[in-house]
Amino acid sequence: MTASGRDALRIDRDDIGVVTITINRPERMNAVDYETLAALGEVIAEVGAQDDTRVIVLAGEGGAFTTGADLQAASESGSSGDAIAPDVTMDAANNLVHAVLRAPVPVIAAVNGPAAGVGVSLALAADLMFMSEDAYLLFAFTNIGLMPDGGASVLLPASVGRSVASRMLLRGDAVSAGEARDVGLVVDVLPAAELHEAAQKSARRLARGPRRALELTKRAVTLAALTELDEALRREHEGQCELLVSEDFAEGVKSVLEKRRPNFT
Repeated sequence: MTASGRDALRIDRDDIGVVTITINRPERMNAVDYETLAALGEVIAEVGAQDDTRVIVLAGEGGAFTTGADLQAASESGSSGDAIAPDVTMDAANNLVHAVLRAPVPVIAAVNGPAAGVGVSLALAADLMFMSEDAYLLFAFTNIGLMPDGGASVLLPASVGRSVASRMLLRGDAVSAGEARDVGLVVDVLPAAELHEAAQKSARRLARGPRRALELTKRAVTLAALTELDEALRREHEGQCELLVSEDFAEGVKSVLEKRRPNFT
C-alpha cells in the first residue's frame, strides 16, 4: 500500500540544522495525493518555525522529485465517491507554496528527476534549485486541461520573464535541466550521483551563516519579486476549480492514465 500524509515524508536533521524533507512515494514517482500535499505544507511550516532549523532541503526518493498530483489516486477516490473537492485541493497547494516562501530559512530543491504539476511549483518556490542532468521540469498543466497552480503563474515569470514563461506554460513544455540552467532557474546541474551532496554542501554553507540576516534577505527578495503572489493564487484557485470539473480535464486524466498524449478539441 502506498504511504500517504506524513507517513509519505521522511525527515532527516543533521547536527548543524539542515533539515531534509524527502517525498517517499517512489512507486508513484512521488506523486502526491491530497493527504500528502497537505502534510508537506504543514511539515515545512513546522520545521521552518523551529529555532534550530537553519536550512530546509526538499528532495524526492528514487528517480523523481515529484510528478505532481496523484491522478491514479484521484481517479480511484472519484469512482468510490470519496473525491476531495477542488477548492480543498487548491487550498492545500496554496498553503504549500506559502509555507516554502514564508519559511524564515532558505529552502533548497534538489530535483533528481521529473518535476511536474505542483511539483514544478514546489521547485520554483524554493530559494535555490539544483537539478540532476537527467531531470526536467514538466509544465504539463494545459496538456491535461488545467492552468498553472501552486503559484507557478507568478513564480515562473518572476524568474524568467513573461515571454519565456508564456512559451513554457502555454505549450506545456518539458524543460531540460540544461535549459533550466540557461534561463536562470537552476544554481547547478550535476550528474545524478552528485546531486544530493551538492545540495547538502550548499545547505551546510548557508546553515553556518547568520540566520537572521538570511531570513531578512529572503523576505526582502520574495516581497520584491512576488508582489502579485496573493492575487495570482486567488486567480489560480478560481480558475483551477472551474477546470478541475471540466470535460477537458476528465479526458486529460484518462489520457495520462492510459499513457497516451491528450488530444483536446
